[in-house]
Order: sequence, then structure tokens, then C-alpha cells
Amino acid sequence: MLFNLPGWVLALLFLSLAACDNKNQYVPPPPPEVKVAHPIRQQLDGFLEFTGNTQAIYNVQLYARVQGNLEKVLFADGDWVKKGQLLFVIEQSQYLARLQQAQAQLDQVKAQLDHAITEYNRFNDLMEKHAAAQTDVESWKFQMESAKASLKAAEAAKNLAQLDLSYTEVTAPFDGRIDRRLIDPGNLVGQSGNTVLAMISQFDPMYAYFTINEMELLRNLRNAGLSPSDVQKMKITAEMSLANEDSYPHRGLLDFTGVSVTSTTGTLLLRAIFKNEDHKILPGLYCRVRIPIPNAQKSALFVPETALGFDQQGNYLLLVDSHNKVERRGVKTGIQQGDLRVIEQGLTGDEWVVVSGQFRAIPGAEVKPLRANPATEAPQKKSQP
Repeated sequence: MLFNLPGWVLALLFLSLAACDNKNQYVPPPPPEVKVAHPIRQQLDGFLEFTGNTQAIYNVQLYARVQGNLEKVLFADGDWVKKGQLLFVIEQSQYLARLQQAQAQLDQVKAQLDHAITEYNRFNDLMEKHAAAQTDVESWKFQMESAKASLKAAEAAKNLAQLDLSYTEVTAPFDGRIDRRLIDPGNLVGQSGNTVLAMISQFDPMYAYFTINEMELLRNLRNAGLSPSDVQKMKITAEMSLANEDSYPHRGLLDFTGVSVTSTTGTLLLRAIFKNEDHKILPGLYCRVRIPIPNAQKSALFVPETALGFDQQGNYLLLVDSHNKVERRGVKTGIQQGDLRVIEQGLTGDEWVVVSGQFRAIPGAEVKPLRANPATEAPQKKSQP
């Protein structure tokens, strides 16, 4: 029966029987692919770059310092105002009356003092002529001195009444932009403590606050031989760009360095000041700031910021050796320049650094490196003006 089957059927039958005799064998997966590149050696641009936020040079809350009904609001929300411009008027009638009362009291005390001086002088003359008693002279001297003290108290009361009356008019303390009013006319203000009426901010010039980490701080201070207070006194130039700007069009000065490093973050607060005559820079904006590096090196090795890792032992890079094995290499990092980071120690420049696919690169394991041209594949520093 078997021999009566066609030849091609017999061939298939023998092949299937032969296949059943072969056992399944494990084939290891191919090594994972990672992208590698040499470190980039290029010139330093001589700047430290930071991220920060803008802040108005002055922010002042306008208070109602006396009690009364708010009678007038003399600005539109968001207006630009001038120094001394009248903004709010609080009910003045009661404070005018108090001032008049204080003035009347002052006039009365002045009259009492004039009378006491006249009587003292008259009785003093009479006593010299033995026509008056010593006790009368002493009595009028007491009344004269008492009237002088009352005069000072009356003058102080008048000054306080004038001061309270002046508080009924709230003016702008400087040129700036006023926020929306927080109290509408007709409301009672100053009843339980000071009432905030509005906020006013000065936009020109504008501050930019940012921080430097302690490693970069100590390294640059050591290289320059300076202290933070020396840096502040030097008025070092600073440049700023906003989120929608590629270059650094804003020029200013580094005018403040913090007095201590924040222990929780290991950073020192810095501040630069910039002109803002056109008021285009608003408070609270994200910004980038760069300042010159004292005694900067001419060139350095760079790797992409994304290639760096960090663990309990510090910063490291993943390298691929000549046998395509992954190696962890601890490195000492320097400043960030655009999307690149300076490597001060740990590399010679001939290594192949894993720049993409680090999660597939396990130290000691084999990988399939895809070698990239660092000049074209690695992120480059941002263009400078």
C-alpha cells in the first residue's frame, strides 16, 4: 500500500518523520542595539547657564491705614500709574473734624501759655518791689511750665490728626503698574486691621532670580580666587533670554549673591538686574541666564546631557569596549552648555559613550553598538547671539 503512493507524498512523509527526530534547541536573542558616539571636544563658550524666573523689582501692597468708607477709586484695573498719583480716597469728614478739634485745642493751649507767661512776668516784677508773695510767683511759674507741656501735647495731637487725614488719600509710591482693586467703593475699610486695597509693581528694571549648585559654585570660586561677596561687588555682566527667544538679547548685571547655601537643595541664590523700559518682561516668567566664567578653559570634552546617569556613587556614563561589552565609568562633570555637559575627569576622548538606549545597556552585558557621528548625532549647544 505504501509503495503505491505518489513519490512526492512519500518524500514529504519521510521529511516529516526526520523532523520529529530533531530536538528543539534554545537560540539566544541577539544583543540589544544601542547608539554610541565619541565625546565631543570643542571650545567652551565661556559662560555659565542657569534657569530662573523674573520678578518685579518692587511689589507693594496698598493698605487702608485708617477706618472709613472707601469713597473713590481713581484708576482702572491694570493701569500704569505715576509716583504720587492719587489712587483711592477714604471718607475724610471725620478726620477733617478731628483736625479742626486738634487745632482748636492747640489755640486754646497757646492762649493759656501766653496768659501764664504774662502773669509770671508781672508777679515777678511785683515780688522784686515787695508787692507780691513768692508763692504767687511760683504758682504762675508752674502754670507757665504746665502750659508749655500742654502745647507740645496739643501740637502732637494736631500732627497725628493731619497724618490720619493724609492716610485717607492713597497714592502710588512709585511708577509702575497697579493690579485690580480688591475693594469696591462704598465698603468699610480699616475696620479690623489694615485692609489691602490693591497691589502695585515696578517693572523697570526687572530682576531675574536663579540658583547655582554648590559644586559649580566652589569650582568657579576656586578658579577665580574670589568669594561670593567679591563677585557681587564686581558687577559681572549677565545676559537673559525668555522662553520664546533663542539668543540672549537682554543685557544686565549680576547684583546679588545669597549669604548662605540652602542645605536642603545645596544651591546658592543669585540675582541679576535687567532694563525693561518697554515693559515686555513680565514678573514670573521662565528665563535662561548666562554669566561669564572667570578663567575659563579653552576647550573641553562634552557629552550629551541625556547620556549622563546618577546613582549612589555619583555621576557615570555607560561605555562600550572593543568586545562590545558595557562598562560603567564614573565621571566628574562640569558646566552645562546648551544640551551638552562638560566632563572634567573620567574620559580621554577615545571612548564610545552610549548616547541612546541606556536602559538596554547593562554593565557587563554584550550589546550591538550603532556608531554615530558625534558632530551630527549628539545634541549641539544652542546658538549664541
